[in-house]
Amino acid sequence: MSGDDGPATRWEYETAEPPRDPTMEEASDPRELLNEYGADGWELVDTITYTGGGTKFLVFKRPADDDV
Repeated sequence: MSGDDGPATRWEYETAEPPRDPTMEEASDPRELLNEYGADGWELVDTITYTGGGTKFLVFKRPADDDV
């Protein structure tokens, strides 16, 4: 990184489990959860999956507060 680029953006990360249907076996539509996180400035950047398939965690990021 060169000094001419200005300060690098610092990120903070959050994870959430996707909502499950009543059997707890299948993920249900995560739209409401995604909109809640998006309203707080979080952006979905990745998913972490189980070895056999299926999403275990949703991974979000947003710029870190400079006051931290």
